Amino acid sequence: MGVASSRFLRMVDKLAEVECAEARDYTSFSVRGKRFGYYWPRTKTVGLKQTLSEQIALVSERPDVFEVQFTAGGFGWVVVHLPKIDADELTELVYEAWRLSAPEALVEEYPTP
Repeated sequence: MGVASSRFLRMVDKLAEVECAEARDYTSFSVRGKRFGYYWPRTKTVGLKQTLSEQIALVSERPDVFEVQFTAGGFGWVVVHLPKIDADELTELVYEAWRLSAPEALVEEYPTP
C-alpha cells in the first residue's frame, strides 16, 4: 500500500484543465480558477477538497490516513498521507476534489478519471 508522489502527480495530470501553482513549500491545483488540492512534498501529504460529510467519514474511519485540514465554503478539506493510502482510493478522492471545483459542463465532458 502507499502511493508515490510521482504517481499522485500523474493522477492530477490526467484531469482536464488543471492549473498548478508552485509556492515555497507546496504546490496547489485548481481547475478554472477554483482550488481543489495541495501537495506538500516534504511531508508526502496532499490536501483535497471534499464534502463535509465525506471529510467527517474519512477522518473518523481512518485517522491514521486522513486528518482535517480545514472547512470553507461548505466543503471539508482533508489531508491524505500518501504512504498510507492505496492508489484506487486516492484516484477516486482526487477526481472527487476536482469534480467539486470544476464547472458542470467540464465534469459532463470528463465524467471519470
